[in-house]
Amino acid sequence: MSASTHTLDFELPNVAAGPDVLSPATVDADFLLLLLQRDYYCKVCRRQVQSMKRRYDEFESRDAEVVSVLPDPPERAEKWQRSYDLPFPLLADPGADVGDEFDQPTRFGALGKLHDMVGRMPEAVLVDLRGDDPDVTYTHRGSSPSDRPEIDDLLKRIDRLAS
Repeated sequence: MSASTHTLDFELPNVAAGPDVLSPATVDADFLLLLLQRDYYCKVCRRQVQSMKRRYDEFESRDAEVVSVLPDPPERAEKWQRSYDLPFPLLADPGADVGDEFDQPTRFGALGKLHDMVGRMPEAVLVDLRGDDPDVTYTHRGSSPSDRPEIDDLLKRIDRLAS
């Protein structure tokens, strides 16, 4: 999958570390890891951002920025931030535009598209920002709420890209 498939030109409100409005163009890193979450209530999503927080320094040392995208309004994203104090950007995407851009998987067909809590599945997207055009190098599209890549696997993928 290449960058030509995706525009990567979104701008969303950020309620955590970094600028108040974030777009991939403003990320000052070699790599961007987008974590497309299911919704505010998803317990597995909450555990994932807490795990990423504990190991964030490993991403920083590889010049990789982690960005979590929550398909909810800024007020809900702010509640996550107050609870977890994330050291990386947490974007509010109430229209689920980024998830739609990356064809974030859903279950239950049209019903799932209408109701994120039952339908939207997690997705992780790794983008190489070093060239003139961002290049999507890896996508993990979850088939269930808990189907997410291991942090070690993501770090190994970044190491392979960097070498």
